[in-house]
Amino acid sequence: MLAPHADDEVLGCGGTIAKHIRQGDDVYVAVMTNASVGAPELFTPDFIANLREECKGAHRQMGVKETYFEEFPAPQLDQYPQYKIASAINQLIVKVQPSYLYIPHKGDLHLDHGAIYNAALVAARPFPGQVVKHIFAYETLSETEWGHPTPEMAFVPNKFVDVSGTDMAAKLVAMSFFASQLREFPNPRSLQAIKALATFRGATIGVASAEAFMVIRTID
Repeated sequence: MLAPHADDEVLGCGGTIAKHIRQGDDVYVAVMTNASVGAPELFTPDFIANLREECKGAHRQMGVKETYFEEFPAPQLDQYPQYKIASAINQLIVKVQPSYLYIPHKGDLHLDHGAIYNAALVAARPFPGQVVKHIFAYETLSETEWGHPTPEMAFVPNKFVDVSGTDMAAKLVAMSFFASQLREFPNPRSLQAIKALATFRGATIGVASAEAFMVIRTID
């Protein structure tokens, strides 16, 4: 799982993470940025240290195998050399050997998300020997629904994961660790909004709760 910022992975695919782990898969998460590097006037090192502790607590609760923290400069990845981000992602792929790669949606409001999306596709190009066989883009509340209102940038899900029951419960527990990021409803970064989106996505496919993705590439 690639997260531009800590908590994106739980917002976007926390239930899917829980399901993978429950089914016996090893899950690795890479948080790609450090906002105190990119915008020290807005985010202090102490703030980022606390956020990363929240992230590690959420991941321990879920059973994530390992969490990696990169130091790319949020919120200015659109101004950063993409090849360096792609190189770091490629190194992670070589190290972890994942067959599934979950990445942010390219049309999200935050340009960091599009930068990670683009770099991930470069790093996971289907050259001979590429271990990544399945790439899915997830939606992130407060980013995807506020993104660019054009057809080519719209989030149009064509893959749904049933996360009803324990998987959805695990997502909500994991998100509760991010006290610094949670807000009161009707803010989209509220537990109530997270539940509402999962209910809507679930109703789309006839289940209680679901997460939605766009299939970028899948090789069987």
